[in-house]
Parts: sequence; structure tokens; C-alpha cells
Amino acid sequence: MKPTLIAFALAAVFGSTVAIAATPASPSNITHEQYATVLKGDWRVPQNAARDQYRHPEQTLQFFGVRSDQTVIEITPGNGWYSELLAPLLKDKGHYVAAIVDPSVSDYAKKSADSLKQKYAADPAHYGKVEVIGYTPDAPVFGKPGSADTVLTFRNVHNWVDAGNEAATFKAFFDVLKPGGTLGVVDHRAKPGTTAKDNEKNGYLPTDYVVKLAQTAGFELAGESEVNANSKDTKDYPDGVWTLPPALVKGEQDKAKYLEIGESDRMTLRFIKPAE
Repeated sequence: MKPTLIAFALAAVFGSTVAIAATPASPSNITHEQYATVLKGDWRVPQNAARDQYRHPEQTLQFFGVRSDQTVIEITPGNGWYSELLAPLLKDKGHYVAAIVDPSVSDYAKKSADSLKQKYAADPAHYGKVEVIGYTPDAPVFGKPGSADTVLTFRNVHNWVDAGNEAATFKAFFDVLKPGGTLGVVDHRAKPGTTAKDNEKNGYLPTDYVVKLAQTAGFELAGESEVNANSKDTKDYPDGVWTLPPALVKGEQDKAKYLEIGESDRMTLRFIKPAE
């Protein structure tokens, strides 16, 4: 039986979107030793490194098939958590692009952009070749059409859904990728059987909703990984996913309880732009 048929057969049994990778990722040329070096890098912010136990960066990037000779665009990298890994891994043979909300959009966007650019400028040895591009959320463009090998986004889709610009964003992913290119998505996974409407403003999304967004834009689902799963996450907090670390919005209230749960249960999805 072909891998795609196996995936659909298992999905029918277990009620999952896909049970195994339907299409293997392109083999990565980044070794475990190279990942170990960047993960232990003294340029990393200690609070960021403390999140490795929840975010499994090596396994996640390997699942997405990231190679050191690729052009990789990360969408809204925040404080540069993945920049600390991707920029040094790609600086010699590849190209790392940080796509941020255009600073002119809002004071928050400007503050975030300034902070990230300062981080990069302060360490040219690791970030000197990073390209920063700005995009407008309601009409996003992430680069020249067909210019990227891989687009990655971590814990951002729920924000676009809340803002109502998710369809335009996924279409922009499709446009910037080369035929055969990869879209890697990680986000907070909602309770099975719930809808996007059920999870409005709580930070979680149903996996099938995210899959449909990508498929509507033209992508094919190539695989799903449980590397970022967390069965302790009950997903029923009045303050949403931000109740959990690292946000811990309730402060000291029940802090030990939420630290014990850890970061959220997350979907990890790999999509492919069909080859022409």
C-alpha cells in the first residue's frame, strides 16, 4: 500500500487528520552535532534556551526538512527564538529571512521590529546575514514569487484567524514558495471536536481547520508530527493558552500547577506546494 493510502486508512481508524507522514520530507543536511552546537550557543537568551524542552527545535526542524543551503522565511519571529538557531545554521550556505509586520502598521509593530533588529545588529557574527522584510497583514507579500524553499511559522496562525486575515496569509505563503517548497506550521491544538468559533480568542485552533486553510491556498498536506504534543494541557483555561508558560498571565496564582503542565499541546504540520 502506498504511504498516502496508509495515512488515510489510519486516519479513518483513529479519526486523525493524518496518522503518518504521507510524503517524506527532503532529507536534511544538518547534523545532530550541528544542532547541538547552536542549541548550546552562548548567544542564545537563557530564557529562550529554557523553552527547548517544550519546543523540541531539532526534531521540529528535521521534520520540516530544513537544509543549511535553503532560503527559509520565518513569519513573525517574535523575540527571535528560532532566529537564534536558524540564522547561524543558514548563514554560510543558505539565507534566513525574518518577515515582520511592517513597523508603520502600529506602535506595537514598531516596538517589536526595533527590538528584533537591535538583537540582530548586536551580534553580526550570528545575525549579520539575516534579511528582515516588512509585510502588511491584510495584504501580505513575503518576497519575490517562487523565491523560498521553506516558510515556517510558529504559534501565529491563531492570531491571523482572530484578525480575519488568515486566508490572505496562507495565499502569500503559497506565492513565495518554489514549486515543491515546504510550509511548516506549529500552533496550539484545540480540543478534538471543537470548531474555530468555539476557540475564538483562546489561542487554540482545530487541526482540521488549519489543514483546510492550507489546502484552500493550494497546499498538499505532507505530514503531521506529535513531537510538540502535550497530553497534560487541558485547554480549558478562562484566560486561554496564555495561562500556561511562558506567558503565565495569572502571575503567581497557581503558577506551580501551570509550570507542571508546561507549554501548550501543539500541532506540527508539514505542507508542500505541488510541483508544476
